[in-house]
Amino acid sequence: MPKITAAITGVGGYIPDYVLTNEELSRMVDTTDEWIVGHTGIHERHILKGEGLGMSEMGVQAVKQLLEKTGVSPDEVDLVICPTVTGDMIFPSTACIICDKVGIKNAFAFDINAGCSGFLYGYTIAKNFIETGMRKKVIVVAGEKMSALTDYTDRKTCPLFGDGAAAVLIEPNYDGFGMQDVTLHSDGMGRQFLYQKAGGSAYPPSEETVRNREHFIIQDGNSVYKHAVTNMSAATTTILNRNSLTSDNIDYFISHQANLRIIDSVRNRMGLEEEKVLINIHRVGNTSAASVPLCLWDFEKRFKKGDSIVIATFGAGFTWGAAYITWAY
Repeated sequence: MPKITAAITGVGGYIPDYVLTNEELSRMVDTTDEWIVGHTGIHERHILKGEGLGMSEMGVQAVKQLLEKTGVSPDEVDLVICPTVTGDMIFPSTACIICDKVGIKNAFAFDINAGCSGFLYGYTIAKNFIETGMRKKVIVVAGEKMSALTDYTDRKTCPLFGDGAAAVLIEPNYDGFGMQDVTLHSDGMGRQFLYQKAGGSAYPPSEETVRNREHFIIQDGNSVYKHAVTNMSAATTTILNRNSLTSDNIDYFISHQANLRIIDSVRNRMGLEEEKVLINIHRVGNTSAASVPLCLWDFEKRFKKGDSIVIATFGAGFTWGAAYITWAY
């Protein structure tokens, strides 16, 4: 029997209609379009507006689009994995909420919290279920409502983040397409550099935590930058070496869309031409776990069957990793 590989067979995505531009941000905090673009590469980001609308609102739209594009019925889906750090509630899982809203009744579902590396972690979990034959149709729906955690009085962090969601269908492939190799890592020392202090069991919500603005993202940008470049470069090098890949036989490189300077630094270490590096950070900002699959969604029409794609991610925790996939359609 031929080897089973876990292949992406469809991509759906969603970004909210409201566009928060740098010019509008400059009226909210002491910053400028020139500063934001020069330091991050971001021109605008999309924000989910509306009372009571959480991450599931975007995840549902991405999954519905995915099912329609692939012709898959909700009843056929047998596993749903939702990477997110901005779930609708602490519990139940946003994956369960999305399943209910979409009508997926024959799957088990769960969330994973791996920060901006969430999609790659989720794809790897799906890979193991697919390759062992335990599941046939897995949806990984990664999404973030980062605006819910963003302090719009903090000029260092508020220009960075946007909202969005993307979903991929992962199925068995018998022709060698799909995920070829992956390396994942984590180091809890990173918890001191990128975190949300309050809202969990250590610091439950209180008048004091709200007054101290402890429910927003806290980030040491310089430390995150250094670790992101070093660790994504190392993980990517591992994947390249293990699979005898060079800049010549990689068709595309997708990095977590955190900061254009980080992406450029990793690209330079790999020796890749700019045209092979897929970027959408300029118009969506940092969408955390959603950033890699949103890139897949944005550039889906460019991919050809058999294209070699290398993915690298880095997120809170710290978490990071890299993967080598071959496009299946």
